[in-house]
Formats: sequence, C-alpha cells, structure tokens
Amino acid sequence: MRHQNSKKILGRLKQPREMMLRNLASSIIIYEKLKTTEAKAKVVRSLVEKMITASKAGDLNARRKLLRMLPQKLAVKKLMEVIGKRYQDKSSGYTRIIKLNSRVGDGARMVQIELV
Repeated sequence: MRHQNSKKILGRLKQPREMMLRNLASSIIIYEKLKTTEAKAKVVRSLVEKMITASKAGDLNARRKLLRMLPQKLAVKKLMEVIGKRYQDKSSGYTRIIKLNSRVGDGARMVQIELV
C-alpha cells in the first residue's frame, strides 16, 4: 500500500525513473522546451526549478552539484553561463506547462514544458 507516499513513480523502478527525469531535465535546459506527458512534466518541473536555483549562485560548489545531477556537461555549461544569469533577479517560477492535445496511440495527455 502507498499510504502517505506522495512521490510519483511513473510506472518505473527507482534508478530508471531517476535517469529518465535527469535526461528530461537536461533536454529542457538544452532546448528550453520539451513535449512530454503531463505526469512526467509535473514531476520534472521541480527538478528543473531546483537546478536553475542552484545555478544562480554561479560558484564551483553549484557547478559540482549540477554535474552530479545532470548527465550532459553541455546542460551544466548552459545553466551556469546563460540560464543562471537570465533568472538572477527572479526568485522562482522558471517553467511553464502548456497543455496540448492527447496522444493518438494511447490517449495520454500531452503538454509542452518550457522555460519562461
């Protein structure tokens, strides 16, 4: 039973789920928008927000923290050099979720998550 467990598991085991979310976060950071399902977007939103907040510090400790979280070094570089400086004066709310049509194959609700 999952009483009082609020974390979304997305039908995957722990390690594949974490890697999928890290890859989604990297794609959102590199391309600044991504089309995915609503459930995945809601889960990855908090991860991306935390990464952007960490990148705003701009120091070596923040870079090392991001390197542990993100598999692509290009995403870390973009976070530190471009995105962190862009949102320096903003405290939160870096992402936006826009609802799209349902997916044809299985009817899953699709959304586009993008950086504001």
